[in-house]
Amino acid sequence: MVDLKGRDFLTLKDFTSEEIGYLLELAAELKKKKKMGVPVDTLRGKNVALIFEKTSTRTRCSFEIAAHDLGMGTTYLDPKSSQIGKKESIEDTAKVLGSMFEGIEYRGYGQEIVEALAEHAEVPVWNGLTNEYHPTQMLADMLTIQECFGKVKGIKLVYMGDARYNMGNSYMIACAKMGMDFVACAPKKYFPSPELVAECEEYAKLSGATITLTENVMEGTKGADVICTDVWVSMGEPDEVWEERIRELSPYKVTKEVMENGSDDAIFLHCLPAFHDLKTQIGEEMGRRFGLTEMEVTDEVFRSSRSRVFQEAENRMHTIKAVMAATLGA
Repeated sequence: MVDLKGRDFLTLKDFTSEEIGYLLELAAELKKKKKMGVPVDTLRGKNVALIFEKTSTRTRCSFEIAAHDLGMGTTYLDPKSSQIGKKESIEDTAKVLGSMFEGIEYRGYGQEIVEALAEHAEVPVWNGLTNEYHPTQMLADMLTIQECFGKVKGIKLVYMGDARYNMGNSYMIACAKMGMDFVACAPKKYFPSPELVAECEEYAKLSGATITLTENVMEGTKGADVICTDVWVSMGEPDEVWEERIRELSPYKVTKEVMENGSDDAIFLHCLPAFHDLKTQIGEEMGRRFGLTEMEVTDEVFRSSRSRVFQEAENRMHTIKAVMAATLGA
């Protein structure tokens, strides 16, 4: 029996394949109950704090709706509402919030911040995104893969673009833990760190996963079941890096040709938001500055039948609900 009550959820490195599988099963069960209108409000009277040093649409909505469905109240602390690390130390913030709330979510910058919150708060702390890891997104993606293929083990997943940060790192960890074949398809300077690769290779020995790093798009995506990417410039990075990233990562754009190089049933995933057209302020500006109509994925792929991005986005809510339910003992 898997028991995660009282556990933090900071990175999938901290969880076994059995524990991750349990969270996916619980998420699938909670999703089914949501569709059937079956109440799951077993955590009535509890409250959670949501710290957002980086704003988000999907993560905030997922945590708030999931908490509400479980019967909990939420307090949202936006970048201007929290004094964390400014007027109040992370340790003091953790102790104060831990005394008032049953759980704390953090979305922001360095992994050391969420780790410090977890160290000093005597309640579960959940990582909604840091520079290094995005574990809730991984659960959503694996649930989506499981729904599409009936399994995760043995699936070949290719991540295209900048694989050095939270998404590339987290995909490699998730695949290594769950027996999936992971490929980072990117210029060599954008590969994950050798230290994390070595760590994941140890996980892979236990699960039967493989880890491949390649600069060759056609070789890397050959026969892939899942092809995924993310924006080329992460939140908080300076505008000056746009030109460099566009120049170096444009060959790794997910196109119709790339998708057709995968398996017959290959799907496309993206954590969103995506620059697949010019219908955003930033997209319009990038189009004006660089003459582009799309970046990391073509609009053709994004809107195609292979794209599962909105199913994936919905699954953020169900998997986050599973994490909160499991760690709070619903």
